[in-house]
Amino acid sequence: MSRFYFGDSNSASDSDDDTLPYPTPLQRSDFLAPDFSPSNYLSSLRNRHQTLEDLRSELRARSQLLSKELLDLVNSNYQDFLGLGRSLKSGDEKVEEVRVGLLGFRKEVEGVKSKVIEREQEVDALVDQRIEVRKKIAVGRMLVDYEERLKLLEERLMVETGGKNGYESEDSEEEEEDDEDEGGYSMGLAKLRKHVMEYRLIQQIERSVGEHPFFNAQTPRIMKVRNTLLLDLSTALQQAKANGPTSAERMVKILNLYADMDESTEAVKVLKEFKP
Repeated sequence: MSRFYFGDSNSASDSDDDTLPYPTPLQRSDFLAPDFSPSNYLSSLRNRHQTLEDLRSELRARSQLLSKELLDLVNSNYQDFLGLGRSLKSGDEKVEEVRVGLLGFRKEVEGVKSKVIEREQEVDALVDQRIEVRKKIAVGRMLVDYEERLKLLEERLMVETGGKNGYESEDSEEEEEDDEDEGGYSMGLAKLRKHVMEYRLIQQIERSVGEHPFFNAQTPRIMKVRNTLLLDLSTALQQAKANGPTSAERMVKILNLYADMDESTEAVKVLKEFKP
């Protein structure tokens, strides 16, 4: 390994140079660092006990060694390099095949996506349709309930022209019981209250459903029921008022029934028209 040389080799300084340490060989791993920088690497060699010419010679020898190793590597893998070259010649065709395949796959994905979106829209439409059907079923049930309650109230009030029926005989029995409990009044409060409650339930069903052609068709029937109820309440109120102060409590109850029907003005009218 080279050392520092100053002047004649036979001079006294020659003995001093023998005491200087020999520079270590350049490490191969230093050149393999990912962040290798020639200038930084040379700067790190400033403390090497080696002349610049010796350093150049060592780097030149290192370069020749690497060139020889590269040549040996190429020679040992010559057939592989040739095969790589041949494969690269047809690389464009393979890339084109891959590109065409990807385009076909993309088209298939878009087709599946469109079908999924279409099916989602169909499901949403079916769900909305099911909700609408359920709403219509609920409305239908309320209409049936409305019809049944209205028909029952008509029979109890004997609004229809039909003869006696089971409901009428039931009301007759209730009326007889009311007459016994209320001192011979022809209009029992219990029966009147029951009829008014049924009338209010019918109105509540109509408000719950809202505007519907069925209710418009039932307007004449409702008017007959209303007028019949008002007539019964008017009769009961006149009878109570005819009995004087002893029937004050009964009159209050009848006026409350007018209020339940939202017909308080009719009660006032009856009281004004009645002459004891």
